[in-house]
Amino acid sequence: MMNINTLKNEWIKYEEVKFEGWDFSYIKDDWENEALPWNYTGTVNKYLSPDLELLDMGTGGGEFLLSLNHPYEKTSVTEGWQPNIELLKRKLVPLGINLAPIADDDIIDYDDNSFDIILNKHESFNVNEVKRVLKPNGVFITQQVGGENGNRLSNMLIPDFQPKYRNLNLRNIQHELNDSGFEIVFADEYFPYQKFFNMKGLIYYAKVIEWEFPAFNVKDNFEQLLDAYKELTLNGYILNYEHRFIIVAYNK
Repeated sequence: MMNINTLKNEWIKYEEVKFEGWDFSYIKDDWENEALPWNYTGTVNKYLSPDLELLDMGTGGGEFLLSLNHPYEKTSVTEGWQPNIELLKRKLVPLGINLAPIADDDIIDYDDNSFDIILNKHESFNVNEVKRVLKPNGVFITQQVGGENGNRLSNMLIPDFQPKYRNLNLRNIQHELNDSGFEIVFADEYFPYQKFFNMKGLIYYAKVIEWEFPAFNVKDNFEQLLDAYKELTLNGYILNYEHRFIIVAYNK
């Protein structure tokens, strides 16, 4: 095993790498993520047609939305992160796409019965608000990151780790939608594996996903990182599991 101080100094370098956008290309060869059994884009395209009024919640930088090639005048978005809001004002608004910033209360700043279809990928939502702005018989499609996402690694690296979204899972969200009068036509949940092939990938990831690794840094979590390093040496990778679920529901 390498000298402990040499390891520590090498690992500190990995945590100092800057992260921009939502771009993990820096570690593209250092990890592997299992594919989901469903295809979100394919699911959306099954329900989307050019005549529908579309809302994309938490559109991010709008990349996925633009890939759908939906008529701009029938397209609206929400976004909560200020740097993205500024980007969308320059990128989407000039095209004729409507933009409504959204805050922590998840109130959607659009009129009742505005949309035929609402998309939501990895964005929080208030079921009553979704129902309010969705037309009767409109469709809601959401893919969510569940509350057990990354828990194996969080527990390994963070002493006394408490998951922030413990109750976020398919069963609970299905109940909520059913109680609000939605009819669920498709639902699935999956825990894809995630493998880190070196410490560079692991440390970079843990620094970026700070809500799953609160206050993580190499110095304070060095003992835990040594445990991870042992697993890496033994198996050739460090194992983690993600948590995803998808729901397609009609507003009955």
